[in-house]
Amino acid sequence: MTQSTIGVAVMGTGFGQKIHIPGLQLHHKTEVVAVYHRDLDKARSIAATHQIPHACQSLAEVLALPEVQAVSISTPPFLHYEQAKAALQAGKHLLLEKPTALNVEEAIELYHLAQTQKVSTALDFEFRFVPAWQRLADLLAEGYVGQKRLVKIDWLVSSRADATRSWNWYARKDQGGGALGAIGSHLFDYIPWLFAPIKRLCGRLSTTISSRPDPLTGEFKPVDADDTCTLLMELDEGTPCQAALSAVTYQGRGHWVEVYGDRGTLILGSDNQKDYVHGFRLWGSQQGNPLTELEIPARLQFPQTYTDGRLAPFIRVVDRWVESIEQGQASAPSLREGVYSQLLMDLTHQSHETAAWVDVPALDTLLG
Repeated sequence: MTQSTIGVAVMGTGFGQKIHIPGLQLHHKTEVVAVYHRDLDKARSIAATHQIPHACQSLAEVLALPEVQAVSISTPPFLHYEQAKAALQAGKHLLLEKPTALNVEEAIELYHLAQTQKVSTALDFEFRFVPAWQRLADLLAEGYVGQKRLVKIDWLVSSRADATRSWNWYARKDQGGGALGAIGSHLFDYIPWLFAPIKRLCGRLSTTISSRPDPLTGEFKPVDADDTCTLLMELDEGTPCQAALSAVTYQGRGHWVEVYGDRGTLILGSDNQKDYVHGFRLWGSQQGNPLTELEIPARLQFPQTYTDGRLAPFIRVVDRWVESIEQGQASAPSLREGVYSQLLMDLTHQSHETAAWVDVPALDTLLG
């Protein structure tokens, strides 16, 4: 490890092996120096496969390594709080997968701990770093659509549509499972990034597949995590926003964001069911003219793309994180944005349980 390289330990070896480990190894300023798995044999196997020096089976062991300056966590949501808290208490910089935690109280505690420890944090909200999304953000900031009249979002995919797919933590509400946490957490990050904070919301959660087979016994176990969510929102400046999210829609239309204003329309979308990053295109229209596809400028394009579309934007997340570490300044998306996303998920559950609209407090008020 060179003096200018940041030593990172990876916790979480599912998504971690697919994206975090290769992404951190590809970045020129990070080096994966340790991997954690509760099963030491598996940790050693993963370390050998990826040529990682240290294989650990306890958090204490990982955090005690002098070469570990930062920690990347991609474990299931119910493990995020304890693992992130331990990393922050040890003074390590933190890269955390979404959703942030199991509730906003946990997320706020992590935020304040990071502030106290003066470490840099990042949340893996990839859409901020996808070229077509960045072009959409630029055009909105330039006033392409004028005064916004309606924002409409559909995110309809079939990843969980097969009712025989195995029961696991994703099926459990108490462990952070469900479509709201998996994809709604992204939505609740990019709405304030692209448009405005949310003033109030009304949400309805559904569990349309109520049982799934246990992978060990084959017996069907109950599912209480949501697989479909519908949302009505009012943004701070009054714009109405509606969203439909589902992980169980065979031949769903994919992921689309439509913005309608008094001057123009912008539509961003991808119908790719296999890769939630690859395939986004952007269309625009002004003064009632036909929609035409808009070019994405070369300055926004990825320098390199990979078979897995998630890898290129993840590397950009790492790049932003590294800049934050080197400059000692917070940079979005950080735990601050993670707190807001978690707050909106919690309020969606509250709205569903009370069958009522819920007001959203300002983030600064929440963080004190």
